[in-house]
Amino acid sequence: MRLILLGPPGAGKGTQAESLSATLGIPHISTGDMFREAVAAGTPLGREAKSYMDAGKLVPDEVTIGIVRERLDRPDARSGFVLDGFPRTVPQAEALDEILKDLSEKIDAVVCIDVPEDKLVRRLSRRRVCRGCGAIYHLETKPPGPDGRCTVCGGELYQRDDDTEETVRRRLEVYRLQTEPLIRYYEKRGLLRTVSGDKDIDSVNRDTLAALGRA
Repeated sequence: MRLILLGPPGAGKGTQAESLSATLGIPHISTGDMFREAVAAGTPLGREAKSYMDAGKLVPDEVTIGIVRERLDRPDARSGFVLDGFPRTVPQAEALDEILKDLSEKIDAVVCIDVPEDKLVRRLSRRRVCRGCGAIYHLETKPPGPDGRCTVCGGELYQRDDDTEETVRRRLEVYRLQTEPLIRYYEKRGLLRTVSGDKDIDSVNRDTLAALGRA
């Protein structure tokens, strides 16, 4: 099965992608992992992507699409995959269609994990990270120790710049502008399945599998 997971920041796409990968026996392919692998392997596209990332710039679509093409052409992805973080825009979706056409493949379903904006802001803005070991906490669902420090190493916790409420709301606005047209793109093709992400992880997983006819 060839799947795409869509959803705003904080919707839990990565968690659900890992679970679907294990359940369906297909690789979880995220944009971040693809970039890291290409850079580590020193491929021409990986080196080009690194030059942009090192300069703090966005990697251009043509480079990103090339890296996606390389990854989907690997043997482990030929029987299926869960794409997380790509495509983000309609032009990227159209490029993905062309990649899969060249591979004689097609997307089977697109799952959009939907969470109310206020819940997303609360999820992300209350996240904290340990300066020492990088452990991640949430002030409500995974609180730190009684002294407000990391329970693993005792380190100080801090809030990442991109987790402040103002930044989270900006990220959600960018998501709406870029990705809502993408949702309509797949909805028109009859591929979209919308699942509520405003539940516990196991419930979202069950609903996702049911939406895919795999319950």
